[in-house]
Amino acid sequence: MSLEMRAGYEGTGPGAITPDGCAVELYARLPVEGEPEIVAGAVPAGATVLELGCGVGRVTHPLVERGFTVTAVDESPQMLERVRGTRTVRSTIEGLDLGERFDVVLLGSILVNTGDAAVRRGMLDACRRHVADDGRVVIQREREGVHADLPREHVLPDGAVIRKLSSEPVGDGVRSVTVEYVFPDAVWTQTYRVRPMTVAEFEQALAEAGLQVDRYLTEDGSWVRALPV
Repeated sequence: MSLEMRAGYEGTGPGAITPDGCAVELYARLPVEGEPEIVAGAVPAGATVLELGCGVGRVTHPLVERGFTVTAVDESPQMLERVRGTRTVRSTIEGLDLGERFDVVLLGSILVNTGDAAVRRGMLDACRRHVADDGRVVIQREREGVHADLPREHVLPDGAVIRKLSSEPVGDGVRSVTVEYVFPDAVWTQTYRVRPMTVAEFEQALAEAGLQVDRYLTEDGSWVRALPV
């Protein structure tokens, strides 16, 4: 089953492409880069975790291996087919309402910086709706400076190259970003929209959803632990 591509989003390359331009096969190849350690260090051992936008399970699987009970949510059935060993739910993030509360809600992959302000509010409302009163929300936000000095590339341990090719303003504070992923046997591109936010704007967005920053978990401020108000 295919889903309609969102306006302003595009993906090219082999295999299934999700509505936000993510290539399923590409994300199955990308390595984990410290995300599970950041999450595990910020939440109680053995916690129940609701992972929003889990993709193929890059972070899901290491969390399960560490003893967390994870419910993995994604709108793409092709992504969810790659998730193993835990409960999965097919849904958009903003439309999710499980009627359950979790010790931890995880919103990674800079999803909080979506270019659509209404979708961002819906995502944060879903975080608040599903976190226990004494629970934690762990969010990955965009680092400062990521739209400068382009094009820029990052070489993965296996030699594959990620190139951020461009970041262009498209109005109302939103930028259109294009990234290229070059492997020896395949090339993918993804174009997506983001809304850069200052710390003050980010914290205001949390406050509007009934959340507040408890602690910034990394020096660059890209990982945050928030608490329900």
